Amino acid sequence: MGGKVITALNLVTYDNCNITKEVLSEIIRGGISKVKEADGVILGGHTIEDIEMKYGLSVTGTIHPKKIIRNNSTKPGDKIILTKPLGMGVISTSIKADQAPKSAIDKAVFHMKYLNRTASEIAVSVGVNAMTDVTGFGLLGHLSEMINSNTSIQLDYNSIPFIEEVFDLAEKGFFPGGSYRNQQFYEPKVKILHHKIPDHKKLLMYDAQTSGGLLISVSQEKAVKLLDRLRSTGIEWAVIIGEVGESAKSQITIG
Repeated sequence: MGGKVITALNLVTYDNCNITKEVLSEIIRGGISKVKEADGVILGGHTIEDIEMKYGLSVTGTIHPKKIIRNNSTKPGDKIILTKPLGMGVISTSIKADQAPKSAIDKAVFHMKYLNRTASEIAVSVGVNAMTDVTGFGLLGHLSEMINSNTSIQLDYNSIPFIEEVFDLAEKGFFPGGSYRNQQFYEPKVKILHHKIPDHKKLLMYDAQTSGGLLISVSQEKAVKLLDRLRSTGIEWAVIIGEVGESAKSQITIG
């Protein structure tokens, strides 16, 4: 939404039966490094014992109340830009099954630890109409949140970026449960015109992501400038995947 990170608290549930203190230390050290990268400060945190290891951060930030970038303020004629490829949910699930090739793991880790900070700051400086991130609801779930009563979204399926190895893993069924729930919930809002897309590739558009990229709705006049600035900072995988149309149907059409 264009905010700036100020402070963060570690939130840890520690499985001390299966996770060593050395691994716990590495998890916390990784979190600290990302908070520092975002120019934030760790104030402390809370740790409890649990049967399942979990780690997260409670983050406090600031933003001018008149400069908040909302997720549902898209305008007809806007271009939709995605700043990271899809596939993290499928790859994470295949890692748990010990079926992910090293190349897929390396790419997923690279993108998941790549902060959205730079992309957000560039979007704020250029001036965009709407923005959100792609996480648990998948691409189509978060796009559904960007539609308002006056807009619809048309996607170009062939422009959507995926981590290459994910197609084979998806065909083998390595989807997290959240991806199926996303499809069940959001599919009524989606119309697919591209009839040759196989089922596993359709499901990839609902795949629940971890640390996915940003979805940015920006005017056509600013889209090329924004894309050029993103790529000039090293986010070369950012791409225009569709555009916003004027419609009362509030639908996503994929062609």
